[in-house]
Amino acid sequence: MNNINDLFFHIHYCNGKKFKDSGQFTPKIARTLQHHELIFVCNGIGSFKIKNKKYPVKKGMLLYLSPGIPYSIELDTTVPAGFLTVHFSYIHVSFDEGKWAICNEARILSHKSAQELKDAYLVEEQFQKLVDCWNEKLPGYEFMARTMLQQLIITIVQNLNKHPQNFAMSIKVEKIIQYMHQHINGKITLPELSERLQMTPAYMSRTFKETTGYTIIEYFNKLKIDKAKELLIEGNKKIKEVSQELGFTDEFYFSRMFKKAEGITPSQFYSRIVHGH
Repeated sequence: MNNINDLFFHIHYCNGKKFKDSGQFTPKIARTLQHHELIFVCNGIGSFKIKNKKYPVKKGMLLYLSPGIPYSIELDTTVPAGFLTVHFSYIHVSFDEGKWAICNEARILSHKSAQELKDAYLVEEQFQKLVDCWNEKLPGYEFMARTMLQQLIITIVQNLNKHPQNFAMSIKVEKIIQYMHQHINGKITLPELSERLQMTPAYMSRTFKETTGYTIIEYFNKLKIDKAKELLIEGNKKIKEVSQELGFTDEFYFSRMFKKAEGITPSQFYSRIVHGH
């Protein structure tokens, strides 16, 4: 999946329908969207067809529809049905070396077309909050709804990572991040990490990137930069002192890395944030 932090969402509309009685809903829908849609099945049974594949529809299912792909849903009208839906588009926004870059949907979200969520109450709860926010339309609802959609996708990813096939890997990624925090003032190496976790460097690196959106070194440097900002703001330390404390032997390399991440040098950051000029 794209790094969720780099995505800006636009919601076209949300909907929530829960029918207490059977026969109150359209038994079959067939269409092609020009945007993305997430559907959570609160209740009901039936079938979902997309890309010549057919999936069963039942409570706890999550359906993901990407633009331009025909699909159909057929429901059993003898069983009460209920759905939560959100229709949206997104763009990728990046900030690198002080410059913003915007690109259109070059890649789709990597959710599967249909999957059954285990212990899906948190996903349903977050989805319901999004739909309620959209329907109430209180002041600022569009901004709040975008934030809730981002949180919903994070909740979905967390749910999927709890499945047996992913849980062990999720724990190992957390251990890598804990190890980073413990060695924030020094260096880490891929061979050292792979030996500690009993994984090959290539598999470990690929899994970490898929889980976090960053390479291991990028993530470690990100933690260092965040720590550097904390030391500059709260520690009242000189640039050289911060650089040395975080394990950089070259103050100028630290400054270049800081500027690449923040768009300004550490000294400019200190002047603007601490002194306001």
